[in-house]
Amino acid sequence: MSQMSRRRFVSGASAAGAGAALWPLLTPGSARARDRALAATAARAVRIGGTTLEQVATPSGDGAYKRLTAGPGRPLMVRAELARAASGRDDRRTGLASFVQFTDLHLTDTESPVRFEYLARLNDSAHRPQETLTVRGASSLVERVNAVRQGPYTGMPFSLVMATGDNTDNHERIELDWYLTVMSGGRITPNSGNPTRYEGVQNSGSAQYWNPESSLHDAYKAKGLPEIPGFLSGAIRPFDAPGLSLPWYTTVGNHDDSIEGSLPDLGLLNDLYTGSRKLEGCDDATAMQLADAVLHDPAQAVLLLSKLLAAGDAIRTVTPDERRHPFTPAEFAKAHLNPAYTGAGPAGHGFTADSVGSGHLYYTFDLADGVLGISLDTTNRAGFADGSLGTAQLNWLEGVLKAHSGRWYDTGGGVARGGSDSRLIVVFSHHTSKTMGNLLPDPYRPFEARHSGDELVTLLQRFPNVVAWVNGHTHTNRIVPHGHTVPERAFWEINTASHVDYPHHARIIEIADNQDGTLSLFTTLIESAAPYRTDFADTSDPGLAALYRELACNDPYATPATRIGTAADHNTELLITKPAR
Repeated sequence: MSQMSRRRFVSGASAAGAGAALWPLLTPGSARARDRALAATAARAVRIGGTTLEQVATPSGDGAYKRLTAGPGRPLMVRAELARAASGRDDRRTGLASFVQFTDLHLTDTESPVRFEYLARLNDSAHRPQETLTVRGASSLVERVNAVRQGPYTGMPFSLVMATGDNTDNHERIELDWYLTVMSGGRITPNSGNPTRYEGVQNSGSAQYWNPESSLHDAYKAKGLPEIPGFLSGAIRPFDAPGLSLPWYTTVGNHDDSIEGSLPDLGLLNDLYTGSRKLEGCDDATAMQLADAVLHDPAQAVLLLSKLLAAGDAIRTVTPDERRHPFTPAEFAKAHLNPAYTGAGPAGHGFTADSVGSGHLYYTFDLADGVLGISLDTTNRAGFADGSLGTAQLNWLEGVLKAHSGRWYDTGGGVARGGSDSRLIVVFSHHTSKTMGNLLPDPYRPFEARHSGDELVTLLQRFPNVVAWVNGHTHTNRIVPHGHTVPERAFWEINTASHVDYPHHARIIEIADNQDGTLSLFTTLIESAAPYRTDFADTSDPGLAALYRELACNDPYATPATRIGTAADHNTELLITKPAR
């Protein structure tokens, strides 16, 4: 279905819509203001069930450990920085596209020898108490999308899901298998090494980690985390993932490309990945040295890690596993082409045989009738978490934009006629405009220049058909307007929080034509299908998925308050000038 008029579903909503627009003006925290905004939001929507418009996980309690409950939904905020919000648009609106963004799933092999759990107090992403449950949490998110099925404001069925990178945590083949199976459906055993037992830091007996099945009073239990008998055996138990019932695509992220998303993979640590020596601790001075090296000197970090694994004190012998071998970009693309992972399609999920041959992980696809999707590869194989674009990819992108730019585009020195295939354009990447400053030469293409996020913004603003840039990486909800003196050359950057750190959000994005010279982009957050309330005695699949969310909320080294974002970054209507065709 290429277009769907809202009038087929809802009538008489324009007055309620005007009420929702008042939400930013009402007193924050006021129950009356919230209730009025929620009522107006519900009246404007086709349906709100299963979204954070209906309800949202809310921490409760006075203790150190917060239990989650189903709190009131979050209302729609209308953002008109880039175009005027005209009255009556709800009655005129026609849906153009409806899709879902997953991002930063970080499916994690927690038993891998090449991990940095002992740096958690210095870098919260090095270890998370909930990370043994990433696979079940992601599968529960798939269940939510399969149940919701359509956009809340246009009523259009979702055309696809796009996962914007860091689908794996440490770019291991086994993590990639888990990701592809979660998305396509099938039997998963979220365990590596010994098939019958867990071999990782969470049963190490070390007080610096949460040992959930032990009465040991560790550092995490001191922060309120509970003892949960059967937690680890439940976490590694096989289960059947339903897989998405709609097509899905993949964008690559830095954790899909490098060691722990930070260190260049030059093949130096392959034997350590698949070997039997797992480092579970080091002294504070070495930890600080290694944490600094991971951020600023990848080569030194690799040397330090190798030395610690060769002669460290806290070495644990684990069962070797060849499935932990890191994958290359070509192998990443090739795995997507495996018929075992086709699921609801399409074959390759954006990647082709040419992707395998070239290692180029960027492509275009049909997002909806009249809407083109562009998936970029913003990773830099030189290491470090942040990214950039190589010149060849930037030139390719410019060519694609010219071909689909409609009536005109800015050449940089004037205006030229665009291509005959005029479509709206949504760009996808892992990195954001502000996290694309890593301009180190790619060691595999050392003579190619790299280009920053600011350069990419400038390029996108030359083409009036670009309406949005959708990304992840920061694990934070944030929506940024990129304005321009020519209204048609403005666009929205939509950054969504991860599904490994709380608040565990994914995002529904809808594009609608308001029939008044503007478009509306609706951005509605969703959570997984897991229950909000947890039961420490419940290690069933839904029970573990619920614990995954609650444990993330209670990670003592994380900062969930900063990642949630503001009301302007949650459920929004983003106005933008409609490009002339």
